[in-house]
Amino acid sequence: MKNVTVQGVKVPALGFGTWRLSGRECREAVADALAVGYRHIDTARMYHNETEAGQGIRDAQMPREDLFLVTKLWLDDYPRRKAERAIEDSLRQLNADYIDLLLMHWPPSETPVGETLDVMNAYRDKGDVLHLGVSNFSPSLTEQALKAAPILTNQIEYHPFKNQSETVRFCQERDIMITAYSPVARGAVMKDPVIASIAERHGKTPAQVTLRWLIQQAKVSAIPKAASPEHRRGNFDIWDFELSPDEMRALTALGE
Repeated sequence: MKNVTVQGVKVPALGFGTWRLSGRECREAVADALAVGYRHIDTARMYHNETEAGQGIRDAQMPREDLFLVTKLWLDDYPRRKAERAIEDSLRQLNADYIDLLLMHWPPSETPVGETLDVMNAYRDKGDVLHLGVSNFSPSLTEQALKAAPILTNQIEYHPFKNQSETVRFCQERDIMITAYSPVARGAVMKDPVIASIAERHGKTPAQVTLRWLIQQAKVSAIPKAASPEHRRGNFDIWDFELSPDEMRALTALGE
């Protein structure tokens, strides 16, 4: 497993996303992902599956220090008192002594960014949260967040069809990790002839080529979701090949 290193912190480059997984399916998927080799698990309060994700982690009997656990506060959690209760609730639902990375899930519409980050930072100071981040933030909003707290990552939708060059460059220059969600464009990469041609050349699937394109970029990680065991294993099987500079450019051009 390759790591992304930002601000001296090592994060597994390929994570397992749990959006739209619930109940027993989520619990079993998380346990299976850890058995496959994933060590980066991504959930959120808005997904309503923190309890099941936590149960999956316990089922896998994974040493806590080997796991990078991520969750997110939702918009309703942003006011100070609600944020405190939300963080406590996430720790309880995950049955975790600490959260590796806690994110603001979306730019706030009413609560000032600094108010929520102040609360998150207080939990970081206590050791209940190790690192802080944001999600779906523009460069200007990320700059605002940096004035309130240290930001380890910006989690954004990122795949070959979505040009995020401005945000990626901004974060790379500031040693902030980009975490790519919906990295295979909800399956759309499977139908693209450019990606299919590159995949055939390497004996890989279009999804595997796309994930490789992401993690070959500096300071970029990816968190594909996969409901089936076959897709979980397929997504993880990206460590035995490398894309050439021309192939990297061809994939990048799809979003331009």
